[in-house]
Amino acid sequence: MDRFSSLSDAEVRLIASRGTAVHIPANWSLIWEKTPADKAYIILDGRVSVRRGAEEVAQLGPGDTVGESAIVAHRLRSANVVSITELDVLHFTSQAVQELIDEVPTFRAALEQTTRERLGQG
Repeated sequence: MDRFSSLSDAEVRLIASRGTAVHIPANWSLIWEKTPADKAYIILDGRVSVRRGAEEVAQLGPGDTVGESAIVAHRLRSANVVSITELDVLHFTSQAVQELIDEVPTFRAALEQTTRERLGQG
């Protein structure tokens, strides 16, 4: 969770309070390419495959976020995300992500940096 290492304990508690803990089985599709940005996740345990079309472009694990780039960039999803293993995640609605971006500058900066990297802008 290096991206979030500069968050205070109070900020971490606030972020966690806005999410819902969810357990997801292996081989489950969390996010679909070219769909609206309606949710995001922070992976607590497990791994996912990020795919554009049939090609895997990344694998992500604990501490990584998925789904936030489309919310931050106000775009359709740019990839599919499928669980490789069982997952424990924090699920956030797009509204919760927007509220946290507005309320927690460190969280906003972390998501904006991730978005720039994933969209090839930084």
